[in-house]
Amino acid sequence: MTNELYEKHCWALVDLDAMQSNLALIQKTVGAPVCCVVKADAYGHGAAVVGPWLEENGAAAFAVSCLAEARHLRRHGISKPILILGYTDPLQVDQLAFNCITQTVYSEEYAKALSAAAQNAGVEVYCHFKVDTGMGRIGFSVRSDFEAAIAAMERCAALPKLHFSGIFQHFAVADSTTPENEAYTQAQHALFERTVQRLQADGVALHTIHCANSAAQMRHPEWHHSLTRAGIILYGLDPSPEVHFDGLRPTMTLKSVVEFVKDLLPGESVSYGRTYTANTPRKVATVCVGYADGYPRALSGSNGNPNAGVMSIRGKPAPIIGRVCMDQTLVDVTDIPDVKMNDEVTVFGPENAAIGADTADSIAAKTGTINYEIICGISRRVPRVYLRDGAPVRIWNDLEET
Repeated sequence: MTNELYEKHCWALVDLDAMQSNLALIQKTVGAPVCCVVKADAYGHGAAVVGPWLEENGAAAFAVSCLAEARHLRRHGISKPILILGYTDPLQVDQLAFNCITQTVYSEEYAKALSAAAQNAGVEVYCHFKVDTGMGRIGFSVRSDFEAAIAAMERCAALPKLHFSGIFQHFAVADSTTPENEAYTQAQHALFERTVQRLQADGVALHTIHCANSAAQMRHPEWHHSLTRAGIILYGLDPSPEVHFDGLRPTMTLKSVVEFVKDLLPGESVSYGRTYTANTPRKVATVCVGYADGYPRALSGSNGNPNAGVMSIRGKPAPIIGRVCMDQTLVDVTDIPDVKMNDEVTVFGPENAAIGADTADSIAAKTGTINYEIICGISRRVPRVYLRDGAPVRIWNDLEET
């Protein structure tokens, strides 16, 4: 980590105390070990810092999307088990073995390729079965043909150089409260339990059994099995607008600064496309954030657009006017006294909610997406500043580090 101060241009604050609180809440609720999902660079929070912090605070394991993410964790000191949730090229079996990384196996075809590669490399690979109980993405399809899926997994368990130490599935609609979707989730869990029981009865040893994602483990803590997988709730956000969990604390705040303030006369327009034209005299501030930083262009403001973004400056809402640019965005500060260059801007964050400015959730609603995408989308050029007791204790500036 560089010892130089980060540039106050556009930066993300990550509240480590809030993350610790979220993990403790999850652990207390489920009463079982928690696997922390830190794929996508810990949902945009920076896995190099967040991973070790979560391990220090009791994370039992980690889950990632790919080998590169798993190796990244190992390079930054993670010693707990790491599970790759998706595909790894079988030719990389030596890296799986060398780094003690567990690989998901979701089909007999893939298992055979992994086994052959492991034999050639002279290594053993630890694996978890992925079963498809209704997500319909990857996995042994126990929903479509139970007996065929069981038989396939049992053949895989006998393949040389593969050691199957666990099994898991993923819920499709655990974050929905409609009766139809709640019934679907219950059916998924029942099918998963049936699968586990059958494999165990047939002599397949499964030491780590996990099925619950963020929504399921908080709504159904009795489904914890050996382990639960916590993703979005670690970062203090609800899995969906339908499902809210008291006690979660959002961990990310996106900040920027005012770089320029000017007066806009009636009839004058701003930004690309001239989508906003002033009807009355306005005071406008240019903020150092744009879609290249991960701020959605869909939040652009035009005359009468109800879904424009709203930042906050000096504790007051500052609505966007004109199109969001790659590196800059314009906001209306007419009603905010004395705005000047270098004033701090809260682009989104929990503190904004009380004044009607944006949070990750409100941006997701305005842009027709989910809060996951908003925080994962913060780009690598945005430094992450880590806080304890409200003060910076670590800075990760990817452009300076690499």
